[in-house]
Formats: sequence, C-alpha cells, structure tokens
Amino acid sequence: CIRDRYQRRVHGKRSHGRKLEKTLETSIRNGRLLAKISSRPGQCGAADGYILEGPELEFYLKQVEKKKKKK
Repeated sequence: CIRDRYQRRVHGKRSHGRKLEKTLETSIRNGRLLAKISSRPGQCGAADGYILEGPELEFYLKQVEKKKKKK
C-alpha cells in the first residue's frame, strides 16, 4: 500500500518492535475487529470511533459469546 520509499522507511521505523495483544491479533487475523462509535452531541453526518483494546475488548468479547450461547 505504501508506495513512497520515504513513507515505507518511516513506517518501518515506527512499527519496529511494536507488539499487539493476542486478542487483538486474533481478531485481525479473523477479519473481525470490534470498534466503538463515539460521537459528540450536535454532530450531524459524522461518526468517530476507536478500536477496542485491553479489558474493554475482553468485556465485549464475553458479551458477544453470551449472546451466541443464548441463541
């Protein structure tokens, strides 16, 4: 994706030594990321959000599994 040689070098330096959590890595590998939409009051037609990590990701994964077991 990164075409520019300079950008590739910068990206390589930044990502060197970076490690992901196991749960986040498996969700990326499976092709399903859990994210939370966070919007402020008064925004029209715009949605901001973030990818869930750490204890928040574990909490929502448990909620999804509970929901699957009920069905």
